[in-house]
Amino acid sequence: MIEDLVAKSRSVRRFCQDGPVSTETLRQLVDLARYSPSGANLQPLKFILSNTPERNADIFATLVWAGYLKDWDGPAQSERPTAYIIILHDKQINKNQGCDHGIAAQSIMLGVCEKGIAGCMVGSIDRKQLRRKLAIANQYDISLVLALGKADEIVVLEDVKEDGSIEYYRDKNDIHHVPKRKLTDLILDI
Repeated sequence: MIEDLVAKSRSVRRFCQDGPVSTETLRQLVDLARYSPSGANLQPLKFILSNTPERNADIFATLVWAGYLKDWDGPAQSERPTAYIIILHDKQINKNQGCDHGIAAQSIMLGVCEKGIAGCMVGSIDRKQLRRKLAIANQYDISLVLALGKADEIVVLEDVKEDGSIEYYRDKNDIHHVPKRKLTDLILDI
């Protein structure tokens, strides 16, 4: 059921190194984005695939991980993603980025979950450094980086507590908790 897939598709920030993601799997995931809706059907997105240690290290160095976890600098060497999909917006096709990258990213992440792997959409990127490291042409805006691999952490959803904090956190057992607003708090009765 789609509800189960969406609820199971969580942002994972620690990965097992014994969970490589094949180039064919990455291509299948991008194919899901290809079938996704696109504003005016312009289809301005392009994708860079990575699943080699060298290129992965270049990408990893440009990312900022988990802003709410102040005492954590990101995945340790043994916990890093084993693959990435970089979503680019081709400005020669459409000057306005719109929301195509978000739609595509969600389609990919649902596919990631369905395939039994895990991922995290990363928007906190040193775009200038990533552009330089991968020689990305200026016609492309860097929209998102999707970090992928086999999960090495447990993520639990919970209702936002009475204090209203939506900040995710890790408990004393290193379980990652993600507060979600209640449905009744989201729907306006107007």
